[in-house]
Amino acid sequence: MKLSRLGALSSSLLLGALLALTGTATAHAASSVQGVDYVALGDSYSSGVGSGSYDSASGDCKRSTKAYPALWAAANSPSSFAFTACSGARTGDVTSGQLGSLNASTDLVSISIGGNDAGFADVMTTCVLNSEATCLSRIATARSYVDSTLPGNLDSVYSAIRAKAPSAHVVVLGYPRFYKIGGSCVVGLSDTVRSAINSAADYLNAATAKRAADHGFTYVDVAGGFTGHEICSGDSWLHSLNWLNIGESYHPTAAGQSGGYLPALTSAA
Repeated sequence: MKLSRLGALSSSLLLGALLALTGTATAHAASSVQGVDYVALGDSYSSGVGSGSYDSASGDCKRSTKAYPALWAAANSPSSFAFTACSGARTGDVTSGQLGSLNASTDLVSISIGGNDAGFADVMTTCVLNSEATCLSRIATARSYVDSTLPGNLDSVYSAIRAKAPSAHVVVLGYPRFYKIGGSCVVGLSDTVRSAINSAADYLNAATAKRAADHGFTYVDVAGGFTGHEICSGDSWLHSLNWLNIGESYHPTAAGQSGGYLPALTSAA
């Protein structure tokens, strides 16, 4: 009986210790997140174009309260949050106008950039308004740019971020594939064109991932998160062509921000 009681007491003490440690660890994790100084950089995929609920003070940058940086900040209560991502931004716009909030105390930086440099908007305009051959030629030009010029542009941005925020954990997020091939769309672009556009997105993401890795940054793919939610899927997290609000075309919806991008940042932050 004494041994049994001793064993029970030991088990109770051990359980109590484990619970105490778990509670301490949980509290520490919460406090470490709340102590984070977070800066969100990038283009329209980071500012939240397409998700609505835009901050009027952000003007043409169209920063949304439903964009993944704002959602992450709302869920984690960082000690500071600077949201400088802007619709239409290219790499040069980030280095010239978005880095002012970075400093030696910055702990976390997120960014999506490169799509506008590669001519994303012009590719889609060309493909929608012109022949398949013209579209495929424009995509080939974009891929060539990704090979020849984009890596140097990304290097400039990533180096500038590291110089201003030497201790920050930098999360680079990619772009989704736009289309479900063989999906529910019965009009519009051919599946040949849709496949070429998807392939170009993969090509851009691969180049971005390599540059991020070479700078010691964390690259996060979002294409997997959008699988089953592409245009033509029947449950799209991306706007298709929207003639009433052309700027939101081919951008994530609010569901795409919360269901596709937010989990990607959360997993890497």
